[in-house]
Amino acid sequence: MGDSTLHITPYYKPATSQFSERFTNDLARVYLNDPTLIVLGLSGDKIGDKGARALAEALKENTTLTTLRLLYNQIGDEGVKTLAAALKANETLTKLDLSVNEIGDEGTKALGEALKTNKTLTTLDLSENKIDDEGASALSEALKENKTLTTLELSDNEIGDEGAKALAEALKVNETLTKLDLSVNEIGDEGIKAISEALKENTTLTMLHLYENKIGNEGIKAISEALKENTTLTMLNLSENKISDEGASALSEALKENTTLTELVLWNNTIGDEGAKVLGEALKENTTLTKLGLGSNEVGKNQRLDLEALANTKNEEFQEILQRVIAEDAPTQEALEHLPPEITF
Repeated sequence: MGDSTLHITPYYKPATSQFSERFTNDLARVYLNDPTLIVLGLSGDKIGDKGARALAEALKENTTLTTLRLLYNQIGDEGVKTLAAALKANETLTKLDLSVNEIGDEGTKALGEALKTNKTLTTLDLSENKIDDEGASALSEALKENKTLTTLELSDNEIGDEGAKALAEALKVNETLTKLDLSVNEIGDEGIKAISEALKENTTLTMLHLYENKIGNEGIKAISEALKENTTLTMLNLSENKISDEGASALSEALKENTTLTELVLWNNTIGDEGAKVLGEALKENTTLTKLGLGSNEVGKNQRLDLEALANTKNEEFQEILQRVIAEDAPTQEALEHLPPEITF
């Protein structure tokens, strides 16, 4: 070649390249703005920081790619810093999956800065990395300014109460995020109390995943109070926490007032017959919940049968209303307000 510059062309793989032929060819297509390359999945290619850096340079000029999946690639902070810099220039990427990598707080800070200026990314997946409270705080600052992100996946990291508190502050002002996944972290009652206060003000979040954290009854009481005021959340997953009958009782009171939640998942807690009973009583009044997950708790056979009977009764009522609506060609709103709940054990 005459110099040390790497010139990439389709299906060209330098003899000394540490990358797979697939990655080299895909990288060339990104550089060349291949109009057919809209979604690029590079899962498990182990491109590392060097591969991320090469891809980042291509992304700065690319105008066709909308989805990029880079999970299982051993990308660390240095690699993600270069990708973050590319996000400041790129104007077409809408979905970025960086899950199952080695990204820590420094890389997350860089992504946070990029999100303050990026105007196209709608989905960011950072699950199964090494992000703790410091990284969560950086993302929270970004969420206060970002106007496009709708989905943020942060499950299976090391975020505790302080990180949850920071994200809660962002939820009070953010107006675009609709899904937040904080599952498999280290969030306890103090963190969930802060998130609960944010839910009283937030008007866009519809899905909140908090399974496998350290949330006890005190935290559940706080989120129950929030559910009495919140009018946008439709799905709440609280599985694998420390919820007993006391927490279930608080949730049952919330369900009597809440008019938007359609799915509540409480698997793998310590809810017993009394908790299941009060939840059943709440379902007699609630007209919006269609899915209640109570599997792997401590609910006895008789109480299960009672809940199943309740679900059957509500289903019969729904069928009667539905038949009448069809026969009379009446508005469907009444039927929608009586959808029977699906209770799983």
